[in-house]
Amino acid sequence: MFAKTVGVVEVDEAKQLVKIAKPVGVVASLVPTTVPMGVVFIGAMNAIMGRNATVFSPHPRAKKSTMLACEDIRKLLVNMGYPADLVVCIEEPSLEKTNSLMQQADLIVATGGKPMVKAAYSSGTPAFGVGAGNVVVVIDETADFRDAANKIMTAQLNDYAIGCSTENAMVIQQDVYQEMMKECVESGAYICNEEEKAKMQEFLWKAPGKLNPDAICLPAPVMAEKAGFKIPEDRQWIIVEESGYGPQYPFSGEKLSVIVTAYKYDTFDHAIELVNGIQAYSGAGHSCGIHSFNDEHIMEYAMRTHTSRVAVRMTVGTSNAGNWNNGMPFTINLGCGTWGGNITSENVTWKNYINTTWVAREIPNYTVPTDEELFGNIPDEKIFEGLI
Repeated sequence: MFAKTVGVVEVDEAKQLVKIAKPVGVVASLVPTTVPMGVVFIGAMNAIMGRNATVFSPHPRAKKSTMLACEDIRKLLVNMGYPADLVVCIEEPSLEKTNSLMQQADLIVATGGKPMVKAAYSSGTPAFGVGAGNVVVVIDETADFRDAANKIMTAQLNDYAIGCSTENAMVIQQDVYQEMMKECVESGAYICNEEEKAKMQEFLWKAPGKLNPDAICLPAPVMAEKAGFKIPEDRQWIIVEESGYGPQYPFSGEKLSVIVTAYKYDTFDHAIELVNGIQAYSGAGHSCGIHSFNDEHIMEYAMRTHTSRVAVRMTVGTSNAGNWNNGMPFTINLGCGTWGGNITSENVTWKNYINTTWVAREIPNYTVPTDEELFGNIPDEKIFEGLI
């Protein structure tokens, strides 16, 4: 499907409205270490579709990857007859340079953790910030357990689970818990015992709430070895079992690694309580998933969870930002709404990289609705007795 992104993009004859799309100008894109190239390709595409230029500010740990992506796009632009400087990258990033960029840009798109998003919102420049992920998936008694296990495994192997949309926890109906865990093991999972769980916790978090950067984005056997224990070489992801959430239960947070935390639930109300509690601690408003064939459960889950996206019987990590198997808008930036402290709960796309001008003409032969059509029986004098 094609979309017009500049000039006249919408005409509504009935309402006599014309919408014109215009560039915002220079976009400052703050790039995290977890997606150092994807943010560049998608961000540049969205910006260019609105005739904008972008200056990318990479994370110091991933500056070479971000620079490489920018150079590829610059070469492509030149080959297509466009100015290379529609895409620019800060070669030696620093906090001072990033702050200066945010002050001078026309729009900021900040991808990363809370400190980065807070800085963008505090800059005085209009900003789209996206929050941290900590995707929780519910597996109810109607699920296809093998399919669910394989899809969770697929998410772990996608960039070794470093993406914000990767499944981080699964909440399983207690009567089918063992069956689901068996399928997880069949798919390549290793279930930690309590001693191994303690070692992994010490390795992942050198300080409370702060992930060890040397512990993320690793194959499961390597991660286990670095944590101080061995697992079979054919194990592709790791499960730790948990019952609580919050600072006292660090595995309830985002892990950026091939580790999934497993919970049991009894009633579906309990499942929703667990999901909201886990994501209130980490990943508020981002995304969750459900493996179920019970439409009532699916809709209740969507209505009552504090989330911007619900993936149904899909790998959340590969569906959230758009894919050929679903209708989600293609992006790399996922808003978390007010739950996550963001201005939007939508997938940030080219539509967020433009200004719009409305041209409004008078509707011919327009009519004014009567009070009865507008308010029904509300303008009843008895309702207002004593209020005037």
